[in-house]
Amino acid sequence: MQIAEFLEAASEAILDESVAYARTIHPLKDQEDSVLRDHLPKILTAISADLRRDQSRKEGIDKSHGKGFPSAGTDGSAAESHGRKRALSGLRIEHVVAEYRALRSCVLRLWSDVAPATPDSLRDVGRFNEAVDQALAESVRVYSMEVDRWQQIYLGVLGHDVRGPLNAIALTAEIFAARISQDLQRPTATLLRSTRRMTSLIDSLMEYNRANLAGGMVIRRLPIDLAAACHEEIEIQRAALPDTAIVFETLGGNHGEFDASRIREAVANLISNAVKYGVPGEPVTVRLAGENKLVRLTVENASVNDIPADELEQLFDPLRSTLPHRSGKERSLGLGLFVVRQIVKVHEGEVTGKSAGKRVTFTITLPRFTVEPSPLFPS
Repeated sequence: MQIAEFLEAASEAILDESVAYARTIHPLKDQEDSVLRDHLPKILTAISADLRRDQSRKEGIDKSHGKGFPSAGTDGSAAESHGRKRALSGLRIEHVVAEYRALRSCVLRLWSDVAPATPDSLRDVGRFNEAVDQALAESVRVYSMEVDRWQQIYLGVLGHDVRGPLNAIALTAEIFAARISQDLQRPTATLLRSTRRMTSLIDSLMEYNRANLAGGMVIRRLPIDLAAACHEEIEIQRAALPDTAIVFETLGGNHGEFDASRIREAVANLISNAVKYGVPGEPVTVRLAGENKLVRLTVENASVNDIPADELEQLFDPLRSTLPHRSGKERSLGLGLFVVRQIVKVHEGEVTGKSAGKRVTFTITLPRFTVEPSPLFPS
């Protein structure tokens, strides 16, 4: 008897043993049998169908590389549904893997008790293991996606709830600053700067959350002079960073359709990172150059050492820590560069990093959409 036939003939015995094992997992110990069985019957049916299907050597290799056959139907496979349900049940990823390990062991043990070994047994076991691995991969993938989704929801709720008390602190500090004596002005100013910094961090967190949960960032394109928008932001950064010289250079026309607020946010993040992780006392240079159908914005700073290309690319990943802080300690870049990439991406542009000759340069390239200056922007 081949395994495909055995799965159909002994499905109840297999399911009973699988349910018994599931009850040993703490989050599932008090669940009804129907919950514990979940999509297991459909998974067994899918595995049986897979075993009955002719499979070439190349298809077997592709499956082992995670390129299994696509699931039928709009709701995904039974294994995918099983992974989603287990995530919502509070199981950890190792519990999901253990379920499949127990299922595999149960089937092979019960099958070997009733099916004598034949020359085809080894091939049959190999095909069965491939099918189980494919189902496991589908469950783990959807399980991870579901866990990530709820983490993003939690971050969104956290960011929203923190804004209220933080705004109250900021407003109170502003009132104090206007009324208190001169000797308390300095600590009050520190309090105001700290609340603004916390607000900026929460804004970055919320951008990260929206980009992952809602499918991307939303922008509002308007015809603007990008040079003027960048100049306004750089003036704010100069006031906030008085110990660093920020040089701004422009070349050519820089009119186009952009979201000025978002571009300013990207510029602020790039300048902030350049100051934090650059060489103390060295200037930060911002260049904006208009070309025929695009504009190119670069932010350049001196660095103690050159950064390998693979590490430079990783800086755009959220919550990655690679560059050494000016204090000498390695600190996370947080979400700043991740937000920059999201802003550029939604503008249909590109952002890249380069490190050579102890200089670090981040370059943003944006399509301008409006090639010629309009009457709204007199030269």
